[in-house]
Amino acid sequence: MSAPLLEVAAVTCRFSGLVAVDAVSFAVETGRIHGLIGPNGAGKTTLFNVISGLLDAGDGSIRFRERDITLLPAHARVALGLGRSFQNLRVFADMSVLENVLAGRHNRLKVPWPASVLRLPSARSEEKAAVARARELLATVNLVDKANALASSLAYGDQRRLEIVRALASDPMLLLLDEPAAGMNPTETAMLAELLRSVRGGGVTILLVEHDMNFVMGLCDRLTVLSFGRKIAEGTPKEVRADAGVIEAYLGAGDVARFLEGTQR
Repeated sequence: MSAPLLEVAAVTCRFSGLVAVDAVSFAVETGRIHGLIGPNGAGKTTLFNVISGLLDAGDGSIRFRERDITLLPAHARVALGLGRSFQNLRVFADMSVLENVLAGRHNRLKVPWPASVLRLPSARSEEKAAVARARELLATVNLVDKANALASSLAYGDQRRLEIVRALASDPMLLLLDEPAAGMNPTETAMLAELLRSVRGGGVTILLVEHDMNFVMGLCDRLTVLSFGRKIAEGTPKEVRADAGVIEAYLGAGDVARFLEGTQR
């Protein structure tokens, strides 16, 4: 068997005396949609920030594509093929939709900056290719006709999809999505699920944090469950939703109704 695309080994993250992530280990296999779930305050976004390089791991290690990336800065992880979106919308509101996607493409541009400043043929050719790729990605989410509109003018669901497309512009092998369905209505959520299946079909592995249990259970191949910073369960959606420890964690967090709604579908 080939090695996992991502391996998180006994990763711990502390904030002064608070242990936000406590010796968590899990692996993400290539070609999977892997969910990271748990009640509010479980440490999911903190762990995402450690994996993507925005926070340091106090202990443990992270391997991506069989390479230790524990000490690499965030931009170096992106260059290796790790992309992400954020829990709160982070589109560039005063830039066009197309410019937002091009911003996500910048790490794949190879022409030296003097060539860009002087508008040499190599720079113009690379820019043309980047714009073509950006438009191609926008077409996958039906936003190409809004390429020149300000990102702030898009509806909320479209801004969420724009964030995903911007992350895809970096050509990631692993895409981290932090609550991509947050704030979406059922129709938008169904469209998002279809989009993510298409992304996975295109060869991109996905690791996502999400609270919408119906969305998670119907989409993910495998789940890892956190509670108070610790991993308490792992397995297929069917295995996880029947796990007594998982149900207890959600009950204790007051999320039982949402959890049961997702598990009964």
